[in-house]
Amino acid sequence: MDKRYQVFISSTYADLKEERRRVMQTVMEMDCIPAGMELFPAADEEQFEFIKRVIDDCDYYLLIIGGRYGSLTAEGISYTEKEYDYAVSKGIKVIGLIHENPEEIPLGKSEKEPALREKLGLFRKKVSTGRMVKFWKSADELPGLVSLSLSKTIKMFPALGWVRPNTLASEQVLTEVNDLRKQNDTFRNSIAALQEKVAELESPPIIENLARLEDKVRLHGKCYNRAHNRADTWAIELTWAQVFLFIAPYLQMLPSDGRVTKILADAAFAQSYESSHGYNPSLDDQTFRTIALQLTTLGLVTTVYAESTRGTMALFWRITPQGNRLMIEQRTVKKASKSSSRQA
Repeated sequence: MDKRYQVFISSTYADLKEERRRVMQTVMEMDCIPAGMELFPAADEEQFEFIKRVIDDCDYYLLIIGGRYGSLTAEGISYTEKEYDYAVSKGIKVIGLIHENPEEIPLGKSEKEPALREKLGLFRKKVSTGRMVKFWKSADELPGLVSLSLSKTIKMFPALGWVRPNTLASEQVLTEVNDLRKQNDTFRNSIAALQEKVAELESPPIIENLARLEDKVRLHGKCYNRAHNRADTWAIELTWAQVFLFIAPYLQMLPSDGRVTKILADAAFAQSYESSHGYNPSLDDQTFRTIALQLTTLGLVTTVYAESTRGTMALFWRITPQGNRLMIEQRTVKKASKSSSRQA
């Protein structure tokens, strides 16, 4: 049968008109049916109920993120993010197109309020987590990215699509389609059950006598000795809390595994005696692997194997909500008490 797939195109509106035009044109050139907010650019709760019905009829969801977060709902999130959350909840396959350098977007097309910039950053992280996304710098790049991403998604995750009634061969075909739909529902239920089992297996095990944050760990590695012009070694004992707090602020930027190693090696080496006559430190890899496992088991960090901006696969670190609370408690600067100020 000659199927046509319906694609919902979601984004902020005023700042991405040209980008949306290019994307919609590409979708139509691929014989797909674009659907989006051109019919209802104003955002309110009544229109959102209509948008949900449109999303329900779509086969794929294409999200474009630029420099603006968008109009806020009563829940304090943007209508764009609310559309995205709804599409994910319905199991619709998402194609994310995220601007690679939001700081380079002109001021007129960027959020000016710090609170909205922060919400935009968190939204970017949400979309990037656990799914493949593509990064773009200019509207000229979007047609090619859309063509490749949508073609690949359709091939890997074929959807129901739309078929002209006159192409249906017979009642037998309808029966077969209905049978296949039932099988698909059965497969989905099986996959959901399998995902629950995987989640159980991936949950951290209960470990007796696990070292806590106040316990110490010995870090060691290599450096270059200025005084003797040779390679040397360094070592220091730190608490697990100190190790975590050295790297915690950087984890909000989703650094790579190699970047975290460098940050920790530099910070720990700076506290050691050898730093007075050495430089260019490295951290023992086995020690670093133990640190990664320990901080993950303590629930402070997670790691994910994902595609980098260069298109290669790499391991990235991110801080957990529990880790974020600990960082805020321990690394924020507290105001001096009145008694301390008088003594000073």
